Amino acid sequence: MITTDNSLLNKVIVISGGTKGLGRAIVLECVKKGASVVFGGRDKLAADIILEEIARLGGSGIFVYTDLRDVSYCSKLFDRALECFNRVDGFVNYAGLTYAASLEESTEELYDAIFDVNTKAAFFCVKNAVSSMLHSGGGSIILIGTAHAERGQRDRAAYACSKGALKTLMEHVAYHYARDHVRCNMMTIGWTPTEGELALRASQGMSLRQLHETASAVIPMGRMLDVNDYLPGLIYLLSDSSSMVTGSNFRITGGEYI
Repeated sequence: MITTDNSLLNKVIVISGGTKGLGRAIVLECVKKGASVVFGGRDKLAADIILEEIARLGGSGIFVYTDLRDVSYCSKLFDRALECFNRVDGFVNYAGLTYAASLEESTEELYDAIFDVNTKAAFFCVKNAVSSMLHSGGGSIILIGTAHAERGQRDRAAYACSKGALKTLMEHVAYHYARDHVRCNMMTIGWTPTEGELALRASQGMSLRQLHETASAVIPMGRMLDVNDYLPGLIYLLSDSSSMVTGSNFRITGGEYI
């Protein structure tokens, strides 16, 4: 059942990368808070499981297959939302790629792969989100950022630059669309054992126990973050409680600054 916390009641929230990790958790949390959700991704099997969970919660949601390496899918995601619900009140840009490579190791192919999804697709998703929200009378956009965006670790050169560009996009939208009641904020998330992070560390020969031990030694507050650490902040930024919050970098990193 949907909870008695209806902070997103009657809102329509679009989520990119909604079938994995934090994206999946955002989809389900928005439904629990009363929203209808439209979520994108490439994993149809995972999407079917999420849709079953949404139905069990008594909520409303649709999945739109999106391959964000092709920007035409950015408009398809929002076109589907408007077709089904006739409005968009919120957008969370979670989809992204994290490849480990230093500046010296980076190839053009790796650079293009990262920027095509992390920056180009985000730009065109935000473009469509803004257009949809102008139609709906306003809304809230959240770009998921990372502490790497400040300068990044040595082996995250292209990734760090791709996320740094999102900070400029966030500030651009926040400044130029405030009068239209379109808000844009960045949520900077910390070191989290998502599927992508676990796969990366496994490829480097690091066990889950070693990952947690390493992260706990690095993060000032003493532990890795969990997807549940982010959900209250995300719901706040999507809700009317944050109606005067725009242009902010909302950091949930356990005190980590890379």
